[in-house]
Order: sequence, then structure tokens, then C-alpha cells
Amino acid sequence: MSELTIPHVHHRYADVDGLRVFYRETGPADAPVLLLLHGFPSASHQFRRLFDALGTRYRLIAPDYPGFGHSDSPAPDAFRYRFDTLADVVEGFCRALGLDRFALYVFDFGAPVGLRLATRHPEWITGLVVQNGNAYEEGLSEQARAYIADRPGVEGADERVRAILTLETTRFQYESGTGDPTLVAPDGWTLDQHHLDRPGRKDIQVELALDYHRNVELYPVWQEWLRTHRPPTLIVWGRDDPFFTEPGARAYLRDVPDAELHVFDTGHFALEEKLPEIAPLIDDFLARTRK
Repeated sequence: MSELTIPHVHHRYADVDGLRVFYRETGPADAPVLLLLHGFPSASHQFRRLFDALGTRYRLIAPDYPGFGHSDSPAPDAFRYRFDTLADVVEGFCRALGLDRFALYVFDFGAPVGLRLATRHPEWITGLVVQNGNAYEEGLSEQARAYIADRPGVEGADERVRAILTLETTRFQYESGTGDPTLVAPDGWTLDQHHLDRPGRKDIQVELALDYHRNVELYPVWQEWLRTHRPPTLIVWGRDDPFFTEPGARAYLRDVPDAELHVFDTGHFALEEKLPEIAPLIDDFLARTRK
């Protein structure tokens, strides 16, 4: 009988300044760490299959941000929902778990959260895996630019954000640009919408959406960090992402010219359709950059 090894995945909470932050963890305690930061409107569950694929070889850890997934969701009048504060919580989460050397996986919202963390603590970062996480203006589609244009004080901004917090739009994010939609499980968008529809969660998403323009203002800072530190970098990108376009992937090569770039015929949530192709690339990357 052939040996089949499947990792156990633990589901835990960490206390970060009084917030209960939910996270998933798998892998040997002494293995190289990969910290995975999820996107909008999702949570750590988006990495569940990657945990199964890599969890026997590496220590994988994925938290849910406040207001997402199973983490605490204080009302906006009790917690300031900004990308700066999400990064504060992830920084506190790392300290709570004693994480001070890890590779960083950033996707979508995970890019502005993770790159803030990287600029604060470059000594923590052993490598960078970027999957449809933008840090360059040329990677922003017209849809993305319209989203970013909404900010506090712009007439109708609140209503436009709420109009996209629907099952139709959530499903679109998963299926748009895919080559074979039958490879995309409906569980992802169904669970995302469940969490979006929980009391108070849409108010939280409005707060974050109207803060997104601050991420674009920080692009030059993150680009300087990339140029200065030149972290080992793997870029995996769905070229038919309706928000973060392929030029945004290629732009990283200006500042990290030795980065490894792979572009796939899929959409925004590239792991949903292309995990069999992407997981071995991450495995190889982590094996080569383990420290």
C-alpha cells in the first residue's frame, strides 16, 4: 500500500489587544513558515486546499482580519477599520504567535496589509509570494480605479460600495476570467456572502472600501522597499482578473528583477482553478528560499 500523508489543520484563536483573531495552522512546528493573508471579501478558508497540499512540509498560518471570517467584528464606532489598523492587528498577531521569520503570501487585500507589515519589519520577511495583489498603478483596471475613487465625502460613495456587497458580485469575483468554472467550488463565494451578510459586516466593508485610496498613495513606499530589500519573490497571477490586470504582475519586475513570474489563464481567485499548477511552484520556491 502506498503511503498517503495528509496534514492536520488546526483552527484556533489568538488574543490581539483584546480581539479574538481566528486563524488556521498546519505543518511541523519547526518547519519554515508561510504566513498567508487573504483577500476581499474572503477569509482564511480560501487557502484550505493549499494547506492540504503543502502542510506536511511547511508551517502554514492564515489569520482572518477583524471584520472577516470568524474573527471578532467590533462595530466601526468601536474599532477603526482602516488598512493601517488591519496591519496593526496582523503585526500583533505575529507577535502573539512568536512569528519573526517567515515567507509572506499576499493576495488582494493581503497585499496592502502585508506590504505595510514588510516595510515595518523587513527583518521578518524571508520571501514574498504575490498572487493578484497589486502595488503598481498600471495594474489597476477601470473597475478597480472606480472603486478607489470612492472615498469619504464623495457623493454616493457609500451606496456604490453597498451595491457590490451582493451574492451576484461575490460569485462574479470567483468565476470571472476562469477557463473552466466547474473547477471553482461554490463553497467559497457562498461562505464569503454568509459572512458579508452577518450583522454589521457591510458597514465594515464600506469603511475599508473608502480607505482603499490610501493604499495607492503608499505604492511608491512599497516599491522602494522592494527595490531596497530585493526579497526572493514568486509572482503567480490570473491574467483575466477583472480588477488587478497582468501589467500589475509584470511591474514587480522593475523593482525585483530576479522575481519568478508565472501568469495563468484564470481570474482573481487563481487558487480556486489553478491550485494543481500553483502549489508546486510555491513548494519549490519555499524549498529554495528556506531560512
